Amino acid sequence: MEELTLVQRLAIWALPLIFAVTVHEAAHGWVADRLGDSTARQMGRITFNPIPHIDPIGTVLVPMLMLAFTGFLIGWAKPVPVMVERLRSPRRDMAIVAAAGPGVNLFMALIWSLLLLLAHSLVHSLHVVAIPLLLMSVAGVFINLVLMAINLLPIPPLDGGRIVTSLLPRELSQVYARIEPFGIIILIFLLFTQVLVPVLQLVISGAVLLLPGSELVLGILPALFPAG
Repeated sequence: MEELTLVQRLAIWALPLIFAVTVHEAAHGWVADRLGDSTARQMGRITFNPIPHIDPIGTVLVPMLMLAFTGFLIGWAKPVPVMVERLRSPRRDMAIVAAAGPGVNLFMALIWSLLLLLAHSLVHSLHVVAIPLLLMSVAGVFINLVLMAINLLPIPPLDGGRIVTSLLPRELSQVYARIEPFGIIILIFLLFTQVLVPVLQLVISGAVLLLPGSELVLGILPALFPAG
């Protein structure tokens, strides 16, 4: 396969990324609403419309920089506000709300993998449609699994950190929650120093192997990145 141009990579990565971060945040809001906190619904955040979820840095600037320097897009949406005190069982329910984001990313990876199998079956009969869908499906699997893996890291304010905070005994959870103001700095440091890379690779590759069409994902994924 010929190397993709910048415009082609943008076309392939953009839709799966926008859909991944939008549904991730909408899932938080929907679950919170079901568990007693209607804040997200009142703010119009339980929607598949990406506009209310757009974060100028995470949804626009960072993905553009990632595309320019790495050849693929990754980013985040504006976090959905959750009023913990409004939840029926705050500690338990906050863990459920937090788990909804990574959970829906895993579900979307499954949907993209099924679309990948469909596209692969159409390669010879509908080549013009099948090839773009094939590449976009692989991008969708990869983006959703990356978002799932990163968000499950036990670092507040990531979803994994909120789950751990909810599960710890109350006194320990209060101590652990104090990490939150520094959580993003800690995450950036760990990613920059590549300390987390083996862990993320293990989680992502393991999840890929559990999905239908895993061989196709692993075979096509390198073609979505610039050569060298």
